[in-house]
Amino acid sequence: MKAKVKEKTNWPVMILLILGLITVAFPLYMTIVIALKQPSEMTNSIAGILSLPKSFSLSNFKEAMEVTDFWNSLKNSLLISVITVVLSIVVHSLMGYAVGRNKAHSKFYKFVYMFVVSGMFVPFAILMMPLAKQTAEMGLGNWVGVIILYVVFYMPMNVLLYSGYLTNIPIALEEAARVDGASTWKTYWKVIFPIMKPMHATVAVLTALAVWNDVMTPLVIMAGTGQNTLPLAQLNFQTQFGTNYNLAFASYLLALIPIVIFYIICQKQILNGVVNGAVK
Repeated sequence: MKAKVKEKTNWPVMILLILGLITVAFPLYMTIVIALKQPSEMTNSIAGILSLPKSFSLSNFKEAMEVTDFWNSLKNSLLISVITVVLSIVVHSLMGYAVGRNKAHSKFYKFVYMFVVSGMFVPFAILMMPLAKQTAEMGLGNWVGVIILYVVFYMPMNVLLYSGYLTNIPIALEEAARVDGASTWKTYWKVIFPIMKPMHATVAVLTALAVWNDVMTPLVIMAGTGQNTLPLAQLNFQTQFGTNYNLAFASYLLALIPIVIFYIICQKQILNGVVNGAVK
C-alpha cells in the first residue's frame, strides 16, 4: 500500500488569510451593529460600541432613507453608474482593440497607448477646478457632464486591461473572419467582442465600484443642481457639530446592497478577466 502523504499547513499564508479576513469582517461587523443600535446605546467605551444592540430595530434604516431621499438618490446613482458602465465597455474596448492590435508595429499607436495610460497618474485634485468651470460654461454641470468625465477618467485603466487581454486572443481568428469577407468592424463585433466577455465583466465591476462610491466628481460638477447621488446624500449625516453614526452606517449598508448584488452576478468572469488582462 502506498503511504499517504501528509499535507503540511502553510502557516504564513494561513496567518495572512486570517488577518485579511479580520480586516474585512471587523469593519463590516461594526457597521451592522452600529446601524442596528439606537443613539442611546452608543457609549464612549470600546465595549459599548462593539456590543450587540439590546433590541434589533430597523428604525435607523427607515429614518436614513427619509433623510437621504433614498429612492431619488438611488435612481440618480443607478442612472449614472449604468450609463457609465455601458459607455465604458463600448468605448474603451474599441480603443483597447485598436491600440492593442497595432501598438506592436506602429509608433503612432504606441504613443497613443502610452499617452492614454499616463492619465492614471494625473490626480483629480489638479483637474477639479478647471473641469468645474469648463463643464459649467458648456452647460454640462449635471449628471450628463459627470458621466462624460467618468468615461474619460476610467479610460486609462480600462484600455490597459483590454489591450492586455487581447494578447490572449489569437489573431488567426480575425484573419479567418477576413478571409470569409468580414470587415474590421464586423470582425470586432462578431468575433472579438464576445470573446472578451470576462474582461467586460471585470471592467464593469471595477468601473461600477468607482462610480458608485465616488463623492468628489458629483460634488464638484453637480453642486447647486439639487440632484444627489447616494454618496452625496450621505453627507447630510455629517454636520459641524458631529456625525450621526447610527443613521450614517444604516445608509451605508443600504447603498452597499445594489453593488454587492452586481458583483455576485459578475464574479464568475472577474478572476479570469483580471489575470489575463494583466498580461501585456
